[in-house]
Amino acid sequence: MPDSSELTKLIFGRLTWEAIPLHEPILLVTFAAVLLGGLAVVAGLTYFRLWGPLWRDWITSIDHKKIGIMYIILGLVMLLRGFADALMMRTQQAIAFGDNPGFLPPHHYDQIFTAHGVIMIFFVAMPLVTGLMNFVVPMQIGARDVAFPFLNNFSFWMTAFGAVLVMASLFVGEFARTGWLAYPPLSGIAFSPDVGVDY
Repeated sequence: MPDSSELTKLIFGRLTWEAIPLHEPILLVTFAAVLLGGLAVVAGLTYFRLWGPLWRDWITSIDHKKIGIMYIILGLVMLLRGFADALMMRTQQAIAFGDNPGFLPPHHYDQIFTAHGVIMIFFVAMPLVTGLMNFVVPMQIGARDVAFPFLNNFSFWMTAFGAVLVMASLFVGEFARTGWLAYPPLSGIAFSPDVGVDY
C-alpha cells in the first residue's frame, strides 16, 4: 500500500502547498473580494428564499430560452473577469517604462495575459454565441425545444464548471504563462517548468 506522500503525489502531481500564492497581495485581495461577493450572493438567495425557484426554474430547466439566458449571464460574468485582466495589463503597460517596473512582476503579467485570452475566447465569446443560438434558433425554425434538452442543460453546467475551474486557478497554483494558444516550445517543460501548464 502506498504511503500518504506517494498518494498525494499521485492525486495532485506537482501541485503542492507551496504553489498557493500567499505571497502575492493582488491575489489575496482578489480572493477576499470573490469570497465576500460569493457570501453576499448566498446570503441574498437565502434571505429572499430564492433557492427553491432557482433550483426548479433555472438550474434544472430544460427550456432552451432559460439555458440560453444562463449561457449569456455566464458570458457576461466572465467578461467582467476578462475586462479586469485587460485593465491590469493596460495599466502595467502604461506605468512600466524607464526604471519603473510597474506593479506586476513578469511571471504574473504572463499569467494574466494567458488567462485573459483563454477566458475571453472560451468563456465569453463561446457562451455568448451559444446562448444566443440556444435562445433564437429553435424559435426561428419553429421547434418546441432543441433536439436533446437534457444534454443542452448538461453542456451548460459543464461549461460553467470549467469556468469555475479556470477561476479557481487564481487562488490555487498558478495559471499557465504560455499565451492563450500554448504553442510549443513555450508550453514545453523547458520553458514552462511550473505547475501552470499542468493545471
